Amino acid sequence: MTTVHPSSNYGFVSLVGAGPGDPDLLTVKGYRVIQQAEVVVYDRLVSPEILALADELAEMIYVGKRLDYHCVPQDQINQLLVDKAKEGKRVVRLKGGDSFIFGRGGEELEELAQHGVRFEVVPGITAAAGATAYAGIPLTHRDHAQSVQFITGHVQKDGREIEWHSLAQSNNTLVFYMGLKQSEYIATKLLENGIDADMSCAIIENGTRREQRVFTGNLTELASMAKEAVSPALIVVGSVTSLHDKLKWFN
Repeated sequence: MTTVHPSSNYGFVSLVGAGPGDPDLLTVKGYRVIQQAEVVVYDRLVSPEILALADELAEMIYVGKRLDYHCVPQDQINQLLVDKAKEGKRVVRLKGGDSFIFGRGGEELEELAQHGVRFEVVPGITAAAGATAYAGIPLTHRDHAQSVQFITGHVQKDGREIEWHSLAQSNNTLVFYMGLKQSEYIATKLLENGIDADMSCAIIENGTRREQRVFTGNLTELASMAKEAVSPALIVVGSVTSLHDKLKWFN
């Protein structure tokens, strides 16, 4: 479909990343546009404290998703944003973490662009950066990791397989989003592709929130660790996770 030229008669959509959980990690710009919004379309992981920033007259629309269950299908969310903007409303599309990192924000903006709706992006602190920082796990470290990769844990969902061989580097940190249910498979594929069985790893549950918990062990223990954790949780694989006990500061 050809993109329609933005219409001045329409409203405006702000795509806002709410951060990983701690409401104090919301950006100043995110705070401002939420307060100005006439419509807030929000996801499951947005904290009540951040939702409370919205004007009491704002229309609050929940479109949250959890594993294997979508309250509102993605195409309907896309259309909802278009419809509200065409009503001339100031709309905030509010997502946990950062909207452009496994948040499907790009897909939603494509739909707005196709309908001539003006928009902006307000980045948020992604879960990988926020949760690891609160767990005392640096994503990079001169003695441990010179690179970091963010990977979706929804492996095999669309028939495409992760290029596991490209992940098997000793000086690399791997962060798997939404991988709790697939933890055994993730560990198996990493071991098959050359990562040492003794490689340290961590699971960060409810990162940056008061109820945060961190589980640590080696790669062969990942599946058993995952049985103790609940979603939302991140899996981190790499020797940087061995610094957790030394650098932990939260809670």
